[in-house]
Amino acid sequence: MQVRHFEDSDTENVVELWRLCKLCVPWNDPYKDILRKSQVGRDLFLIGSIEGQVMASIMGGYEGHRGWINYLAVHPNHQRSGYGKQLVLTLESKLLQRGCPKINLQIRHGNTAVQAFYESLGFSDDKAMSMGKRIIPDN
Repeated sequence: MQVRHFEDSDTENVVELWRLCKLCVPWNDPYKDILRKSQVGRDLFLIGSIEGQVMASIMGGYEGHRGWINYLAVHPNHQRSGYGKQLVLTLESKLLQRGCPKINLQIRHGNTAVQAFYESLGFSDDKAMSMGKRIIPDN
């Protein structure tokens, strides 16, 4: 798998990947999420491709205190092949180069397979509650 930065021409393929991986939810418009990410820290939005075909993505963030992982996706036909790990480690390296001391992520309740994946990479439950407040009603 080749890892590269997201390009605008990847948008449709990435949205389709996220839908296949069941990452799209009614309260988050994937096109708006991509547009927003394209305007802030774009270099932490990575794509994995095989023979030019988008088959994985990870959207990272860093605001100077904590790094974040969002939208990690690997096409169902390529899951359990090490590609998710490759993307996480690539993002981790980029964050470490910026001096980022810790990476956070959120997993929806009940998603034990994803929890086990991240635990295999050294992540653990922080025993903290995640809270949010929507300030743009339509996302």
